[in-house]
Order: sequence, then C-alpha cells, then structure tokens
Amino acid sequence: MVLEKISNPQKYINHHLSHFQIDLSNFKIVQPNQILSQYWILNVDSIFFSVILGCIFLSIFYVSSKKFTMKVPGKLQTGIELIFEFVDSNVKSIYQSSNTMIASLSLTIFVWVFLMNLMDLVPIDFFSFISNNIVNLPEMRIVPSSDVNITLSMSIGVFILILFYSIKIKGIIGFLKELTLQPFNHPVFFIFNFVLEFISLLSKPISLGLRLFGNMYAGEMIFILIAGLLPWWAQFLLNVPWAIFHVLIIFLQAFIFMVLTIVYLSMASQSHESKN
Repeated sequence: MVLEKISNPQKYINHHLSHFQIDLSNFKIVQPNQILSQYWILNVDSIFFSVILGCIFLSIFYVSSKKFTMKVPGKLQTGIELIFEFVDSNVKSIYQSSNTMIASLSLTIFVWVFLMNLMDLVPIDFFSFISNNIVNLPEMRIVPSSDVNITLSMSIGVFILILFYSIKIKGIIGFLKELTLQPFNHPVFFIFNFVLEFISLLSKPISLGLRLFGNMYAGEMIFILIAGLLPWWAQFLLNVPWAIFHVLIIFLQAFIFMVLTIVYLSMASQSHESKN
C-alpha cells in the first residue's frame, strides 16, 4: 500500500485509525465500520503491544542486571545506568519523602511510555501489511499511547496510588480535612471547598491520560495524513523532518508523564500540617 497510488484517502485514513477489536459479549472480532450497540469492546492491538513492550523492557533490564559489572561497562549497561541516574535525580529533586518504590515506579513509567511512544516511528503500513496479508486480521494499530483507553488506564493506576498514599500518610480524617478545609478554612465553606478539591483531585488522572493521548494521537495522525494524501515519492520530504522532530515529542511526553506522577505522589505524601 505504500508504493501504490491511494485512490481513496478517506478509506486509507479510517483503516489506519481502526483498532483490532473483540466483542466480549460474544467473543467475536468486530468488523471495520461496524456500528456497536454496547461497550464491551476490547482493543486487542493496544493491549498486545503494551504487554509486548513491557516484556521487552523487563527482559532488557533483567539481562543487564545479570551482566552488571563494576569494571568497564558495556554499551547496554552504560545506557541503563544513564537512564537510572536521570530518573533518580528527578525523583530526588521532586519527591521529598522517603519511599524506595517511587524511583522504581518512575523508571517503569518513563521507559514503558517511551517504548510505547517510540512505536509511532515505525512505518504505518508495515504492520498493516502483516495484519492484512500474513496474519489475515482486518486492521491493527501499533501505538498504544495513541489509544485513550491505555493512557487513561495508566493514569487511573496513578490515581489509585494518590488515594492510597493520601489515606496512608494523612489518615482518613486528615484526607477528608484536606478536601473540606482548603482553600478556605471555615465551616461555612465546607461544601464549596469539597467541590473545588474534588474536581482538582479528579482532574489529575484525566489530564495526565488525555495529555499523553492527545499528543501521540496527533503525531500519529500527521504520519497517516502524509501517507494518505501525498504520493509515495513525495512523502519522504515531510516524513523525515517530522520523524526527527517527533523523537523529541516521544521523549518529552514520557518525561512529562513520569514527572507529573512524581509530583502528584509527592503532594499526596505531604501531611496536612506541612502544607499550612
């Protein structure tokens, strides 16, 4: 499809924006452009590539840990040590409390999101050709972070940790006081404070997930538009500059997701008294 003339750009774009889905109510593959009457739909491609990239991340770091040496390190160990130091320095500068899990969580988030974003640089017709001609699947999207279900699922996991540490460190009473006594410490404003703080609390996971989704979806869309609207011999002129610029976006979005996670958990770990 890359080298042949695209006679119907709209159909081409819709094809690349369609997920490989399964209807959990009857365990059948959802056909392209099928009108769905319910919500029990699973985006198999997003879950598949998320799991595969997570396994690749764990495998690389596990193999590197087994070959770790105090002598002259190899290229793989050097690269992983640089990532470790980069994440650790950000955690120490943002997270003021003592919690060894935060560094591990931040490292996992940064590398995993980066790998998911990196899939956006794979030629868009590569896996499409495999799914249509070899595996015989209707369609397949390979960038998990351009699926809002994946990004919101990750942000919900962060939100659960925010609630956990808020209640663990401040206690239920302290957590409720934080929701009702800020920003106006007066009984008259209890309801008003609760509405403001509750909206602020819910906005954290929503903004965290939608920010990553919006940036990666837009980047993927530009690659699809270039491939769908331009002849193959002219795509190189726009694809290469956008891919080079997109490398920065891929790294930046992984970094922002990690930093915001650390910031939110740091805020959740602060006692009510320390904020006053």
